[in-house]
Amino acid sequence: MKTMFFVIGVGALIALPPLAAMAQSTPEQVAQATPAPTGTAHAGGGGSHSRHLRHRANQSRERARAGAEHMRQMRMAPAAPKT
Repeated sequence: MKTMFFVIGVGALIALPPLAAMAQSTPEQVAQATPAPTGTAHAGGGGSHSRHLRHRANQSRERARAGAEHMRQMRMAPAAPKT
């Protein structure tokens, strides 16, 4: 139990100073630190939800294709010379 309190205390000592420094910064400093918006309403300007779903669907196809190609290369590779 004492160990748990110690771990929580150490975690608080590590986590709280950056929060205090952020609270003391001026709005101008915060505005300079944040990146400018990319012009879209999406997080990071990555595209729409449907684009994300299409990308995810293609990822599995590409991964399967790459795995099959790797297995073909391994099957056709010559045996390593014995030393």
